[in-house]
Amino acid sequence: MLHLRSLPFAAFFVLCLAISAAHARKPNIVYILADDLGYGELGCYGQQYIRTPHIDSLATDGIRFTQHYCGAPVCAPTRCVLMTGKHLGHAYIRNNGEAPERRAMRSEAQGIFPGQNPIPDEEVTIAELLKTQGYATAAIGKWGLGYEGSTGDPNRQGFDLFYGFLCQWHAHNHYPRFLWRNGVKETLPGNDRTLNGATYSQDKFTENALAFIRDNRERPFFLYLPFAIPHLSIQAPAESLAWYQGKIPEADYKHRGYLKHPYPRAGYAAMVTHMDRDVGKILSLLAELGLEEDTLVMFSSDNGPTYDRLGGSDSEFFHSAGPFRGFKGSVYDGGIRAPLVARWKGKIEPGRSSDLISAQWDMLPTFGEIAGAQPPADIDGISLLPTLLGKSEQAHHEYLYWEFPAYGGQQAIRLGNWKGVRQNMIAKKNRHLELYNLADDIGETRDVSTEHPEIVAQLEQLMTAAHSPAAIKTWNFVDN
Repeated sequence: MLHLRSLPFAAFFVLCLAISAAHARKPNIVYILADDLGYGELGCYGQQYIRTPHIDSLATDGIRFTQHYCGAPVCAPTRCVLMTGKHLGHAYIRNNGEAPERRAMRSEAQGIFPGQNPIPDEEVTIAELLKTQGYATAAIGKWGLGYEGSTGDPNRQGFDLFYGFLCQWHAHNHYPRFLWRNGVKETLPGNDRTLNGATYSQDKFTENALAFIRDNRERPFFLYLPFAIPHLSIQAPAESLAWYQGKIPEADYKHRGYLKHPYPRAGYAAMVTHMDRDVGKILSLLAELGLEEDTLVMFSSDNGPTYDRLGGSDSEFFHSAGPFRGFKGSVYDGGIRAPLVARWKGKIEPGRSSDLISAQWDMLPTFGEIAGAQPPADIDGISLLPTLLGKSEQAHHEYLYWEFPAYGGQQAIRLGNWKGVRQNMIAKKNRHLELYNLADDIGETRDVSTEHPEIVAQLEQLMTAAHSPAAIKTWNFVDN
């Protein structure tokens, strides 16, 4: 048996350094991103019908943010903002869209999906930043930032492992014929992109996430989980549907797009609770491996909930947007206000709530500071680490900014409690800036722009400063 007191001082000192280094491993980061999950669809944000106990436990055991925002009102630009730390006035991807060079290839019957516009090589992603600090990296779920072999391929953007949907069109069915693993198609026998199948994609995502954690338990890892749930189509395994079938009242609806489900409300709730169960599996594995105090776990959503019962989803019934105006595709808060909960045992004090105004472009600098990596100089985000750790020296945004060349063309800005919104900027050439005071009008119901022309002028000046021309010319609709 080795007696430390018997060692020479130099050897004792080296041993102490080795022990210290072993305990000073860089923290793991698990970032889970739901797809089209509204602010009000989690129990910890007031949901009454859908059960989300494991995600709620992240808030109970950690911190819940009440004024956190998505990068964009729809999928691809939000993912670009998240990955690169740049808001929509500077981000490369500012709208959904198929890559033009691949558009003619699309044939869902043959399982060919074109993929979205790829982010270029020069963009620095969270994964690339963390790779400089020795992190193992994985993205498992829905990517949406480039097709296989393109500059936007996740394996070319810092991820050691990618498993899932590269193309957003592919992700419109949760029983796909195949999923991608590092550029190779893996066939899922028994699936034919109908309402049901043999293999639920969400289960494969969780299976691979658990394997990645086990395989990298001895080194720091970044696990990005952009789940495809609860994006339509409404599809859930029978055992999950049974949790809600007959327990939630259904109603007739006019079906629009995607697949029609016989029990749309029960099916939608089942999807969310199925995902919550999988979050629980991840948390259980971290506990089993003794990694809870070494791992920051965060959960959020990419944009607001689905609108107008598209495909059967009933956001009004579930109060999916909470008290906010608008749904997915809108720059009113219902389209861009997002849940964010975080747990880091031993580091984040349990049961806290924060009203810090934050956004998804803050994730890159936050994770960079945690890992000890210097973020690029041209980002728009700030690190949220002080708030996570309960420290007082938190930096604050002067303002948050969005521009979105779809749904009529929209701009939005938030400065303190003031929120400015422009709608219908493309066809109608609208320049009127609606003004809302979120302190007393959280639902953005009363335009007070005529009462505060000085605030309108200030916001217009900031919006001009925040905008730069989009690299993809068809997205240039803002005329400064």
